Amino acid sequence: MIVKDFSKSSSKPTGKILISGKNLTHKFDYTLFENLDINIHEGESIAILGISGSGKSTLLHTLATLLKPLKGEVNYGPNSFYTLSNKYQTKLRRDSIGIIFQSHYLFKGFSVKENLEISSILSNKNVDINLIKRLKIEDTLNQNVSELSGGQQQRVSIARVLTKQPTIIFADEPTGNLDRNTGIEIMDTMLEYIKERDGALFIVTHDEEIAKKCNSVYRLEDKRLNKVYL
Repeated sequence: MIVKDFSKSSSKPTGKILISGKNLTHKFDYTLFENLDINIHEGESIAILGISGSGKSTLLHTLATLLKPLKGEVNYGPNSFYTLSNKYQTKLRRDSIGIIFQSHYLFKGFSVKENLEISSILSNKNVDINLIKRLKIEDTLNQNVSELSGGQQQRVSIARVLTKQPTIIFADEPTGNLDRNTGIEIMDTMLEYIKERDGALFIVTHDEEIAKKCNSVYRLEDKRLNKVYL
């Protein structure tokens, strides 16, 4: 495995920059990352590896605007996110950002269909029947999500996020609790989605086989990003 320091990345993928992080720094009891730069381009898939506690999820949450950086800027296109009005920040989060967690965060007590319809109503987008078939949840639509297996619940969670048709998918260990085949199927679905829509995928994972499917793989260690060639 070859590793190269890419904290100040000089690579130039094709496609416009959708998101950039500039001089990002974050710390809790200790510094997780410092003066970190990263660009996410149209059509790009990026995987972040690293040991537990290295700051992978914090970086994802920062770029997805769930967490404001201690220092630095998060830019969406040409705009610095935190200089935008609250109204426009909300619009960007609603229309452009989709976040998939390892925990499903489904609406318990509701059916699969109802969970998808809630997402459809909130985003003013139609539920995609082809997406339901691709994720193999068409036979579960009338079931309560609490009755589903972990793998099925994750499929529903991903369908709910993709129903809103985000430009950028942030996925935090989305395959961590799944068997290998299910994990690969879900990863392939997300990659197909961004290819079809000229979107981008930013995924945090411990699984190098999942990471290999991405255009770019980085390891977060020693407060910086190092590009990895698996």
